[in-house]
Formats: sequence, C-alpha cells, structure tokens
Amino acid sequence: MLSTACSAGGSTASSTDALKVGVSPVPHAQILRYVAENLAAEKGLKIEVVEFTDYVQPNTALVDGSLDANYFQTVPYLETFKGQSGAQVEWIAPVHIEPLGVYSKKHKSLSDLPSGAKVGLANDATNEARGLRLLEANGLIKLGKSGADVSVRDVSDNPKNLQFVTLEAAQLPRSLEDTDASVINGNYAIDAQLKPATDALALEEAEGNPNANGLVTRAELKGDERIRKLAELLGSPQVKDYIKSTFAGSVIAV
Repeated sequence: MLSTACSAGGSTASSTDALKVGVSPVPHAQILRYVAENLAAEKGLKIEVVEFTDYVQPNTALVDGSLDANYFQTVPYLETFKGQSGAQVEWIAPVHIEPLGVYSKKHKSLSDLPSGAKVGLANDATNEARGLRLLEANGLIKLGKSGADVSVRDVSDNPKNLQFVTLEAAQLPRSLEDTDASVINGNYAIDAQLKPATDALALEEAEGNPNANGLVTRAELKGDERIRKLAELLGSPQVKDYIKSTFAGSVIAV
C-alpha cells in the first residue's frame, strides 16, 4: 500500500523531497489534495497524499518511516497511541473539527429509542469515550466519572437499558442496518453519504470541542521546514474557505 520513504529522519531529509502524509479519505484527503494542487507550489512544497481507511495504519506507518506526517486524528487519540506504544510522535497544529453524531435508520429522534435499544459505539478508547459523553449530554445515560478514559463500564445510570455494541469506527455506518442508532465519526458519516448537519439525531458542539483533527509528525521532523509550511497552509484562510464551501457545516475549520 505504501512505498518506502526515502528518509525516516529529519537530519537527512531534503527540503525538496515530497512530504508523504497519511490521511483518511474524507475529508482529510480532500482537504490535503486541495492544498497540494492549489497552494503548495507557491511555498515550494511537494505533497504525496497516502490514504488509509482505518485509524491504526496512519500512526504505525508514521513510526516506521513510511510517512513523514499524518492528518487524521485528535489529541486524545494521539495521546492514547503514544501511551500504549511509546512512540515519539508530535502534535503540530489543529485543522478542523468533525462533530461526532448519533444516527439512525429506524428512529427519527433520540426520544424514540425503545427500551433495550442497541447503540453502536467505536471500539477504540478515545472515540468510545466521545460517544458516551455525547449520549450523556443528550440525557440518555449518566456516567460515573468524567474524563477521556470513560467506557461502557462507567455508565452509572441507563434508564432506557441501552445495549452497547462496539465496532471498529469505520464499520459504524454499516451497523445502522442492525442497530437502533450508532454514534459515528464525522469522516465516516460523510463517506457514507450522511450529512451530519441535517441527518444526525444529536451532534457534538463545535465550540470548545477538544477533538480537532490535526497534523502530526515524528519528533525528529518537528522542525522540518516542510512540516512548518504544510501547517501554515492547512491553517490558511484559503483552506478555511474551502472547508466552509465544500462541507456545509459537516466539517468546521479550527
């Protein structure tokens, strides 16, 4: 799937080498391709866009040197990965927020969920916690503690006796055929032709949301000129305008 990077370390990378960046297909690849095709040349930057359909390979490929950077994850997800792997990877800059949403093909509102309803959640710790907090914010459950590490074990009050089904995040859109509702990440919702701004029964608030998706690189590349240029472009007014006009509120520039 990947070609091997010419250099895994910042000391031997050239400022003229293409920057290999791992991304999720939607919206990250779209945003990065906009940068690569419209803005990068003016900065003397070459970008190779490498797509992944899961949340695991972009980090492992970054660590093994197949990538120079990735753009798909949040700070909480990155911190969990670093804690579990010990990898020396660094957050560079936030780019956008994809509000997490609750979706259903069987019910028109959260109040319609029956007793014992099956609710799909992501099976990675970060997004499971986000999903549970969204359910709590909408009055469906109460959690016995706060923080980024809550799980279904921390549900202390469950008046509807919701039954939680945990799946890989990418599979959650497909789960809507089998669940009463599922909590789906914004990128996978958009990829499944769902419109978060109008189709979600409940949506995360964007203001004050700590779950921005951003640019990440290895520690030795943190000072790389190419990384600095890419971070500037991803935070530029042109990219903010592109996100606003393309995603109509389903993706929100930071």
